[in-house]
Order: sequence, then structure tokens, then C-alpha cells
Amino acid sequence: MRKADGLFKLLGLCLLAGVLVAGVLFPVAGAAGVVSNQASETVDSMSSDLATDPPPLVTTVTDRDGKPIATLYSQYRIPTAANEISDAMKYALISVEDRRFFEHRGVDWKGTMRAAISNASDGDTQGASTLTQQYVKNYLINVVYRDNKVGQEKAQEASIARKLKEARIAIQLETKMSKDQILAGYLNVVEFSRQIYGIGAAAKAYFNKTPKELDAKESALLAGLVNNPIMFDPWKNPERATERRNLVLDRMVDNFKLAREDAERLKAEPLGVVEGAPSKPAANCTGAGPENGFFCQYVEDYLLKSGMSKDDLYTGGYTIRTTMDQKANHEAKVSAETQVKKNQKNVANTLSLVKPGKDRHEVVALAANRDYGPDASRGQTQFALPSGIYNTGGAGSSYKIFTAAAALEKGVAGIHSTIQTPSSYTSKVFTGGGPQCPTVARGTRAYCLTNASEGFGGSMSLQNALATSPNTGFVILEEQTGMGPVVDMASRLGLRETMASNLGGGPVKPESQESGENVSQATFFGPSDRSPGQGSFTLGPSPTSGLELANVAATIMSGGVWCPPTPIAQVLDRDGKPVPVKEQGCEQVIEEPLANSLAVGMSKDDIPPGTSAGAAQGVGWSRPMIGKTGTTQGNGSATFVGATPQLAGAAMVFRPEGGRGGICDGGVGNVYTCGTGNMFGGKTPARTWFGAMSKILEGQEALPLPPSDPRFERAGRR
Repeated sequence: MRKADGLFKLLGLCLLAGVLVAGVLFPVAGAAGVVSNQASETVDSMSSDLATDPPPLVTTVTDRDGKPIATLYSQYRIPTAANEISDAMKYALISVEDRRFFEHRGVDWKGTMRAAISNASDGDTQGASTLTQQYVKNYLINVVYRDNKVGQEKAQEASIARKLKEARIAIQLETKMSKDQILAGYLNVVEFSRQIYGIGAAAKAYFNKTPKELDAKESALLAGLVNNPIMFDPWKNPERATERRNLVLDRMVDNFKLAREDAERLKAEPLGVVEGAPSKPAANCTGAGPENGFFCQYVEDYLLKSGMSKDDLYTGGYTIRTTMDQKANHEAKVSAETQVKKNQKNVANTLSLVKPGKDRHEVVALAANRDYGPDASRGQTQFALPSGIYNTGGAGSSYKIFTAAAALEKGVAGIHSTIQTPSSYTSKVFTGGGPQCPTVARGTRAYCLTNASEGFGGSMSLQNALATSPNTGFVILEEQTGMGPVVDMASRLGLRETMASNLGGGPVKPESQESGENVSQATFFGPSDRSPGQGSFTLGPSPTSGLELANVAATIMSGGVWCPPTPIAQVLDRDGKPVPVKEQGCEQVIEEPLANSLAVGMSKDDIPPGTSAGAAQGVGWSRPMIGKTGTTQGNGSATFVGATPQLAGAAMVFRPEGGRGGICDGGVGNVYTCGTGNMFGGKTPARTWFGAMSKILEGQEALPLPPSDPRFERAGRR
């Protein structure tokens, strides 16, 4: 039965030879109806692609100075030209895979017939594919169909039709490429196991060498691998790898490319691969390390949202120069980890830094007390803590910035206007309060609240209120300004994605929406036909992105110009040509005089009795700045947002795994979850912000804040 199968294969190969000859001489004719005009055109197109289209390459991510920080890839490959590959490597491959490579024109008829006769006579499995044919097959498997299992299976199926197509392309390919180009092309495409593709990556990963430096012993190992990369993996199967290497050395002797005595000597030597595992970079942002990984992750997220596909990002061979400042990112990491231990259970401390500007807002640092990485037992995480919306506990009173800004814009108050700050307050507008609040119509309770501490008196200027943060005064301002403008201001100043999330971090379905359609947080907190909105908005109870909050401060310091917080300085393709990145344009979201006046209004938080004065004094802070602290109810999360003219940032401490209870601050490095918290924005978050900023800005000029505008200093001057 096996002999009969072999004879049928031989008959098929004879037919194949006739078809190929006919196809080469008369490409449009084909033979016996096997190759149609359309198929011929497809083959022509594919052979052209093989000669010109490059395989997947590694994308490199760098800091702003061009220093690599990470690599992204699905196939680890280092492009290598023919003259960059040692003769030993070429001889080893040809000797074991295609001894008559330089004699045939794509298909080795002599070898094909020999293999068919051998299979017909005794069933011995012998291949007949030339290196050119293998190049075609490997290109289809590893490049064209790399993410298509059906296509990969078709490219390897044992059929006359597949062999016909493969051989036809191989013959045409030999008319378009030189033998040296085909050999180099094969060696750049073929797999060497463990996501390692191509001789450049294999030489580096297996021997920490360049392909030009490979000797006969090393070349024999790599040439033997391509037959079955898993079976001959030298780390998993060293005995099989040694047997295969020695076989290749023998074939080199048979092919007169190596002396017998040299082969015998080399066969007695160890494999010589690097110890433990291949020497290759990580395939994703874990390669950026515990310190830079969060920034790398934001780069990836940002590009995907900008329209680049993950496949393109991981195969395109781009060089992505980011806006990350290594010094700033390091100081941010040191400060965050100084305040909260990296392995502290359920406590995250983050710091996001953005450079203000009227044409770009460049992200310079994204850091956390936790390391970036996959090992949770070592305090690592791959959640984008500094840039995503992971502070589900809320940002607290930092949202009072939006209430103040909206009040200034509407003329309800100026930064020097006196506002009412009673010790407690029951709203005449908002409802939805707790059981301690009085009942209003139809069993609904009014919204009522108290200040976090006493000593505010009954009134103060808005500027002093921003520094000392009385809750009642800002709820009263919300009533006077209207919730619509306040919620809208938060989005305009920078909380774009944050405002699309709800109290639980997902789409909102408020009771007022009988249709059940998902709506934004703005609708949830803002006014509707059935509700004046939620007065608690100014107290920041909702999930918030630390990066977006940092960008709010950057918008204020940029004269009211909002720009997307970009991590991208430049993207180059594999040929070094610039690639445009689709980014939102900058917007003048509030008038510049209003932004400048708001900055002056926020300029007293770092001096007594400001809520961050203690943290500022701790580092000897003396620069002009803006700042605002925030603490949520129950002290389960806290925030500090601030900026100088050169740099804006937001620090957040929160419970990333959620759960009830607060966070306790027992001093530097002693922060933990607890039942009743004592955390405030002026503690851990402010210390984190000032600790990093004092180091980053050291040696830079202390720039003044812009002056306020008289129209926004008193109420009613608009």
C-alpha cells in the first residue's frame, strides 16, 4: 500500500514537472486545467511580494533622548544582509537542507525524483524541497499567514496542488532574486523557536554574537534547528540538539565545506549556547522594567487609541521616541515608593507629570510605588495605575477646581470674592443625602454636609477657600453656578475619559434614564429633566485618572489651552521615515485671563494655612505654584494636584483592589489600609508631589505665575 502511494506521488511529481515547464514557458496557458490565468496572476503577485515585502520586525520604544527602554514584537527578528552572514552559516544550511542550491533554478528535479523513487520503494521519508521552496513556505507561514492558522495549514498541507504552487513561485522567485539574496531572505524569515526568527536574532539569542561571527559549530546548531525548532531546542532537548548539530557537521564534510578532522573535533565540544535561556529582550512593556513600564504601557495604549493596530505596532519595526524624561520618571518613582512601600497590600501611590504648553502637553513621567511587571507577590502590576482610571475611590476635593472655574466664568464669584463657608449646610437645590439629612418631598432626602474640620468661620475669600477646602462653600457655589457648567468645566479642563466613567468605573444607567441607555458621568452628576444633579460632584467621589488630573493643572498653566496628554515625540518607520500619529488638536477651553486668574486663586495651598503647607515646608519649597488637595469620604483615597509654569502633576493614593475602609498614614513609608482612615491629600499625595518636584526642578529658574485679571477677581465684573 505504501509503495502504491509512493508511485502515485511519483506520477503526480511528473505531472508537476510538466505543469511547471509549461507555466514557465507559457505562463498564461497552465496545464491540464490545473493553473488558470487567475492563479498564474496570483503566483506572479506573490513572487513579487516575496522579493520586496519585508517580514515582521521589532518595534523599539525610547525615552525622549532616544535611549531604548523597551521592545515590542510578536517575532524577535534582527534584519541581516547577505554580507553580514558568515560563510560557515551559509555552508551549514546549504549542506543540510539543499546541497545543490547553486545548481538548480528553484526546483531540484534530480532531488525530487530521487525522493519520490525512495518513498515509492521503501517508504523512507525524504524531503525534496529546495531552500527557495522552503523560503516560499516559511514566508507564507511566518509572514503572510502569521496570525492565520487556516492559512498556515494550507501552506504546509501534503498535496500536489500546494507543491505545485510553491514550486511555481520558487521558479519565478529565482528570476527576481540572486542566490545570495534568496539565501539571506530565507535566513531572515525562518523560525528558530521561542519567538526567535531570522539569523540575526538567533545568533544574538543563542550565542550573543552577530551572524558574521558564527563559526562552524554554532552554524551547524542553528542550521539543524530550522528542521524542527521545538524538537532541537538546545535548552529543552540538549541531547537531540547535539545529535542534530553533529549530523549537520557530517553533511558539511560530505559537501566539502569542512574537513573531517575538524568536524570530529567540533562534535566532541559542548553546544556553547548562552546559559539558562535565549538572550533576547522582553516582547512587551515588561522589558521597560519596573520603573519605566507604566510609561511604555501608556505609549501602547495611546497609539492603539490613535488608530494603530496592535499587530502593526508589534510587527512594524517602528522606532517610537517618547516624551519620557528619565530623570523625572526616576524621581517620581523614588518619591512614590518612599512614601508607600511597593509591596504594601492594597495601597497604590501614583504620580503623573505633564509639561504645560499651548501647542502640546507632553507627558514626562508616570510612576507608582508598585513596580511594573507580572509578579504580584513582588509588588508588581501591569495595570496602568498612573494613567488609567484606577483610582475608583475618587479624587476628593481636587474637583473643587472645576466649581471655582465655572463660578469665575459665570461671574458668580471672583478669586477675591467672599463666599459663605458655614460649618454645616443643607442644600436647597440638591437631593440624595444620607439618613442624617432632612426629608423633602415624597420621602426624598435633601443633600446635607459638614466641613472636614472646624475653624473656617462663616466666610472667606474664594482664594482662601481653595487653599483650605471647606466643603460647604463649594456646594453653595455649585448651587449658585449650576451643576451643568461645573460638570462641563471638568471635561473641558481635562477629565475627558474620566467623565465617561461612573462611580464604579463603567457606563452609567441613572434612574432618570428610563430608556436604560448608557450615559456619561456628566449626565449622571449634571442636571436632567428629573434632577438638578448631584451636589457631591465638587467633593470628587468618582473614579479619576491621575494623568488626566495632572493635565487639568497643565491646562490651567497653559493659559486655558487643553491638549491631549501625549507620550509621543516622534514615530519612525522601519526605513527611518516619519509616521504621522493621529492626535486630537489643542483647544482654547477657557479664556486665558480666566485661566491665569484661577492659577492665582490656587496659589496659596502650599503656605499656611493651606492644606499642603506641611509637605511643602518638608522639602523647603519656595517656588510659585498652584495646588489643590483632595480627600474622599472615609479617607479611602486622597489626591494632590499642582503645577509650576514648567511642570504639572497629580499624586494619588488609593486602594487599587477596592474594598471598604480607609487608608492610614503613619508617616513616610508607613501607609496601610485600615478601618477608619486618617489619610488626607496634604499627607502622602502632597509629600509625593513635593518630594519629586523639588528634585526634578532643582537648578531651574523659579518662574512667576501669570497675573490675575480684574474681571475675575470680584463677582459680577464679567
